[in-house]
Amino acid sequence: MDASLINTSAPDTCAVIAAGGLGMRFGDPHGKQYVELCGLPVLCWSIAAFDDSPSVGAIVVVCPRGRVDETRAAVSRLAPATPVVYVSGGATRQESCLAGIRAIPEGYEFAAIHDGARPLIEPETIERVIARVRDDDSIAGAICAHPSADTLKIVEDGVVCSTPERSRYWAVQTPQVFRLDEVLAAHERAASEGFLGTDDSSLVERMGGVVACVESPSDNMKVTVPEDRLPIEAILKQRLAARHTGSMRMVGDAS
Repeated sequence: MDASLINTSAPDTCAVIAAGGLGMRFGDPHGKQYVELCGLPVLCWSIAAFDDSPSVGAIVVVCPRGRVDETRAAVSRLAPATPVVYVSGGATRQESCLAGIRAIPEGYEFAAIHDGARPLIEPETIERVIARVRDDDSIAGAICAHPSADTLKIVEDGVVCSTPERSRYWAVQTPQVFRLDEVLAAHERAASEGFLGTDDSSLVERMGGVVACVESPSDNMKVTVPEDRLPIEAILKQRLAARHTGSMRMVGDAS
């Protein structure tokens, strides 16, 4: 990890891992967050990255209703060093995220909200997004995103209306990091007014909060459909092999 990103002060961020959905498009009735990749459930890989992030002092895992004990058992295979709180989610992702934000222990300034089905996130990216918010008092939060690599079309009734300038469009990912008081207020207001946003950032933007964009790797993919499993598992295997090779090299150098 880049030394400039390492947080040398006390952890100031709590991660909220949104894993309360059913993942209907994935087609597994058990839930895509529990599907195994390289020996661990999808959810555990997301938690592992935040467990390794110096700025993160606690993790809230939002579980499907009635499955808190099952989720706790799955995560116990990872044995994270960071304290983990489990809470039941709601009927929508937005309701689940609000439940997770409300469950954040006292003493944290920032909330890092992440999709439990996005297992390829890495600690360095997490730290960069947190640092972007921590270092700029003028913004309410920052999101991970990647510039669109595809040409985009505006389409109505199956007919192309226009081709917008691609450079202005970014594909949004997670984590999304916010000042805790601002994202809580944004969620509370949306809930009271019956407003459903497309992501957490849209709720903060709706209240006038400025949200920055931090470029993240394009491989920070989300498990959505069965076809996503193969490329994501391949990347995980490459990373695990690289770590093993690095460990072996260090042992050899020390001898």
